[in-house]
Formats: sequence, C-alpha cells, structure tokens
Amino acid sequence: MTDHVVDSRVGQLEPEALDLAARIFDWARSGDTASLAAYLDAGVSVNLTNANEDTLVMLAAYYGHESAVAVLVEHGADVNRHNKRGQTPLAAAVFKNEEAITDLLLRAGADPLAGAPSALETAQFFGRNEAAQHLQQHIEGRAHRYNANPVLQQCII
Repeated sequence: MTDHVVDSRVGQLEPEALDLAARIFDWARSGDTASLAAYLDAGVSVNLTNANEDTLVMLAAYYGHESAVAVLVEHGADVNRHNKRGQTPLAAAVFKNEEAITDLLLRAGADPLAGAPSALETAQFFGRNEAAQHLQQHIEGRAHRYNANPVLQQCII
C-alpha cells in the first residue's frame, strides 16, 4: 500500500517527506511505538492521514497495537476521525475484536455511534454481542452522566 500525505495546505511534497510519511504509517501498522513517539515529540502531526484518510491511530487500532494507540492518544490523536469509508478507529478495533484497544479508545472519548458503520453497528453486524453490549452500556453511561449534570444539559451539543 502506498501512503501519501493528504494535506490541502501543503501542495506537492518532496520525495524525502513522502518517504518519511510512509515510514511513519508503517510504524503505526507494525506497532513501533518508540519510533512513533520520537517523531510525534519532534513535531509530526498526530493526525497525519494517508490517501485513504486513515490516521495513525486508525492503523494502530486496526493492526492491534495497544501501546501505539496509547501513545497516539497521549499525543492528542482524534479518536473519532473517520477515513474515506466512514470507518473510525473504534469501529476498526471492534471489527478486529481488540477489547483492550476498544476500552482505551472509549476512555479517550471515542464515540460508539460515530462513523458509518459505527462501532456499535459493526459489533452488531459481526455478531460481537459482548462488544455490542459493552458499547451500549458506554452510550447509556454517557447519557446518564449528561442527564445528571445540569450544566451539560444547558449546553447545545
């Protein structure tokens, strides 16, 4: 798979930049947490996307690399950003039956209803009943916290 950095503000990138981006995407796929962390600390965008609009956290979640997902989340990865197919990192983790990554993404604010199909729809479609129940409980808990907080009730979301 060839990765290309998608960033409408930049225009044409130098071959060296494209090569570096390809390596960074490979690190997300392979779970090279140390390299990812070093380059994120050096200023690489945590929400870098490829031609399919997959983010680093999407790739790390899909390929089951919990520690890489954790580093990306710690650096502020957008856990609800979807790719060209409408898929989110949470839906990828549910599809791959990655329970620890699912929990990590939920704690980081991933929305089980975001995307098309959503993580909840993915769990239901593939018969992952425990995952669907867990996601539903998360949704209900979020609604309960919202209803119990009068300040949040006054906010327009």
